[in-house]
Amino acid sequence: MHIYVTGVSKGLGKEFVEYFLTAGHLVTGIGRSHSFDHPNFNFIHCDLYNVNEVKSVKFDSKENEVVLINNAGVIGNIQRVSDQHESDIQEVMTVNTISPMILCQEFLRQTALEKTLTIINISSGAANRPIPSWAAYCSSKIAMDRFSETIYLEEQEKGRNIKVFSVAPGVIDTSMQKKIRASNKVDFSSFDNFMSLHENGELTSPNYVVNKLVMLIRKTESNPVICSLKDLV
Repeated sequence: MHIYVTGVSKGLGKEFVEYFLTAGHLVTGIGRSHSFDHPNFNFIHCDLYNVNEVKSVKFDSKENEVVLINNAGVIGNIQRVSDQHESDIQEVMTVNTISPMILCQEFLRQTALEKTLTIINISSGAANRPIPSWAAYCSSKIAMDRFSETIYLEEQEKGRNIKVFSVAPGVIDTSMQKKIRASNKVDFSSFDNFMSLHENGELTSPNYVVNKLVMLIRKTESNPVICSLKDLV
């Protein structure tokens, strides 16, 4: 199996790479930086905010089973849209939506129809409800949910052996949560809720999330495209 993962320098992406390398698989990281030195790891330097760089990514795996995990993402400005001096809309939508969509498109274009494919797009519970001060982030995630559903149907029509998932992993203990906790309470009405999750030890570890998502990759029975980590058994 050959796994392509975006955003491998830290957090969930780094955890994915460590897991799959330990399991003996080939892994290709996609992003701006990494810290791996392993014979089964290679790296494609790509700034996901640069659409031209994203379009140039090559998927040339010789393995019969290939996986793409669109993990990288940004929260943007934690501030109401009308209060932002510099809008976060373009950055958030590019990194969280446009670039992952293009990577999915190139992945499908460049990979032979007879190969077995899995696409996992990391979504969020924020796709399912509006969260004040996260307007662009919420919008970026719900867009990826519908995109994931649609490309799955399209590839089924072509007869491809494929699984596509857009997974809400829950509140993970990553640097994104640190940024949320460092935000201005005046700007973010949900501030206390996220502080409480951290203080009460209710954040999910990246390792737990990776293990659950690996189970999803390996499942042979059908599963909804849009799913939540808490619903996976």
